[in-house]
Amino acid sequence: MEESNIRLPDPRRLIVSSSPHLHHPDQIRRIMLTVIAALLPACLVGVYVFGWRALWVLGLSSLSCLAVEFFCCRLRGVESTIGDGSALLTGILVGMCLPASAPWWLCLLGGLLAIGLGKQIYGGLAYNPFNPALVARVGLAISFPSLMAGAAWVRPQPGRFTAAVQAVTTPTPLDHWKTNAVAGTDYLDYFLGNMPGCIGETSAAALLLGGLVLLVLGYIRWQVPVGFIGTVTLFALVSWLLAPGQYPPPQFHVLTGGLMLGAWFMATDMVTSPITRQGALIFGVGCGLITAVIRLWGGYPEGVAFSILFMNALTPLIDRYSLRKPFGAEGQPLHKDSGPDSGLLSK
Repeated sequence: MEESNIRLPDPRRLIVSSSPHLHHPDQIRRIMLTVIAALLPACLVGVYVFGWRALWVLGLSSLSCLAVEFFCCRLRGVESTIGDGSALLTGILVGMCLPASAPWWLCLLGGLLAIGLGKQIYGGLAYNPFNPALVARVGLAISFPSLMAGAAWVRPQPGRFTAAVQAVTTPTPLDHWKTNAVAGTDYLDYFLGNMPGCIGETSAAALLLGGLVLLVLGYIRWQVPVGFIGTVTLFALVSWLLAPGQYPPPQFHVLTGGLMLGAWFMATDMVTSPITRQGALIFGVGCGLITAVIRLWGGYPEGVAFSILFMNALTPLIDRYSLRKPFGAEGQPLHKDSGPDSGLLSK
């Protein structure tokens, strides 16, 4: 095409402004509240299974995160961000990672670790390299193992909202298999949430429902949960086929522990996960690989939190590897027949 035939727009009708040039109607507050709404079914199941004590833990963790967010913003001399919903979401996730028997001070410390150490120390929302709720979960698990495992797990008694229930404890299915080499087979109870564990990790059905809502709304990428759960399932299946008397079947690993909560609501965090489809799949597979290795051959019964935090640290490298060059960049062909995706960013 000759240069004289190229038609340029009238410069008087162009509006030049600062980036970003593309806008989306969704705001941070709306996204956070939507994720919170998607978590409500799992929270309600946790309260139904473990009683009012679970609601107390969830509420105290949320208030702790809101308070730490407010005071950190004051110390930094910036406008408070408690209204955007991110601190509330983190607080709910922290509460969901705690057992119903958690003491009040553990909930407060969880909020301090999540917001102070996991978020505000890096500059606030969108600057944190690690998932804040998982920073709190791992920090508390390492510092207070007796309160985060073992005797901390409350025996579920659905519908009995009494304080006496909290005195009866029992190991989680993963703990019981890791200690006694015996895996439970109550898969329907595991799917519905009638099993000991953290408040928000019990009901795979409720977590799956909330995750699918976020997937349909476009708030999360399918590559992360599919890669995460699929990799754990594959490793569990292979180990079970090779040694069925030593390892439990794959459905046991999928329905117990924190896999569903981590895959749908933790690993998919917009800030700490890759931005490309290819990167998201690599991230999910990496999380699943580390989780499977820890569960099957490690000394710790659960590896979801550790795997996500480890992959959070690799997110910048994954983005750099998987981000494709924009159209017109050096090394990219400019001919229109070079391919349908040759000049597009893989978003």
